[in-house]
Amino acid sequence: MNQIQEYNDSQTAENKEICDLLYTIINKNLTEAENKIWHAHPVWFLDGNPIVGYSKLKDSIRLLFWSGQSFDEEKLKNEGSFKAAEMRYINSNQINEEDLKRWLEKSREIQWDYKNIVKRKGELLRLK
Repeated sequence: MNQIQEYNDSQTAENKEICDLLYTIINKNLTEAENKIWHAHPVWFLDGNPIVGYSKLKDSIRLLFWSGQSFDEEKLKNEGSFKAAEMRYINSNQINEEDLKRWLEKSREIQWDYKNIVKRKGELLRLK
């Protein structure tokens, strides 16, 4: 069993349903991405750059796109001081597969260089 499935299996029944659905849709639409547990959460990478991941919050599962603020998607909420944006789910019925597929496509086309952010002392440059 892979680490991400172990992560999903460790959630409550409702959150596991959300995580399993996110995992399935992300894997189906980002086939070239590497995925692994990173900072204790499932994350997908393109060329070593983090693209999308999800994590358990107190009251929800957060789907995070590292470059999501550049997607021009009103459903995604800004998160943090860089370019990340998020969507929070408390029920798997809230996951709109068409929205998620569109966001995943944008995550492939619009990337900020998080991989080298430390080397650049916190400066974030656009890759695509």
